[in-house]
Amino acid sequence: MRRVEPRSPRLIRVTLAGPDLEGLTVEEPAASVRLLLPASTSDELVMPSWNGNEFLLPDGRRPTIRTFTPRRLDAATLELDIEAVVHGDGVASRWAAAAEPGDQAAISGPGRGYAIDRDAPAFLLAGDETAIPAISQLLEVLPAQTPTQVHIEVARPDARFTLSGQARATVEWHDLPAGAAPGDALAAAVRGTNLPPGVRVWAAGEAAAVQRIRRHLFEERSLPRAQTTVRGYWKHGRAGGDGEK
Repeated sequence: MRRVEPRSPRLIRVTLAGPDLEGLTVEEPAASVRLLLPASTSDELVMPSWNGNEFLLPDGRRPTIRTFTPRRLDAATLELDIEAVVHGDGVASRWAAAAEPGDQAAISGPGRGYAIDRDAPAFLLAGDETAIPAISQLLEVLPAQTPTQVHIEVARPDARFTLSGQARATVEWHDLPAGAAPGDALAAAVRGTNLPPGVRVWAAGEAAAVQRIRRHLFEERSLPRAQTTVRGYWKHGRAGGDGEK
């Protein structure tokens, strides 16, 4: 670990560094890496073993593993940036907020990314706060001349910040009303969006919410599945699935 940098009051960028990153490649944007964390901020990092079905620690417990977007990989300096949403009492939130240079973590991956159709006439990107790193990355690599709509749901207004990248992108932020289910504002935004013929859609966030978005796109809009990429990043109410990405 080399540095921790706040991107907003809710998003912290953590830079991982070290010789073990040599050979790691990320070929597509919006990919994923899995991060092994200590069970608590005071614990040492213990590597798990694979039993043929799952990873387990020597004492039989499941390790603490979270999934993140590899926001920036520098093969020359052997640095990898990830960004964590800090809120509540989640393990990754506590880890990111307390991370110091020299702390240890282990990663695996990368997982699948997003294959960009550069001939697409338009793009729609939609997500909650956990999708901001991937959306930011996509805006940096989408064709500059292609119209792009972006909808992002945030739990608090101070989670907003300026996104740079794609020249023709229109970014709209949507506040989640108090007491509303995660994804309500995002699903409403997608339902109210005009989708031009041939549009390519990328959406990610809370699993139940993006499932609603998926059904809307396929069943109500009759959007071809080949034009959509919809990913559940976390599950509301599940231990360990508290919106960290």
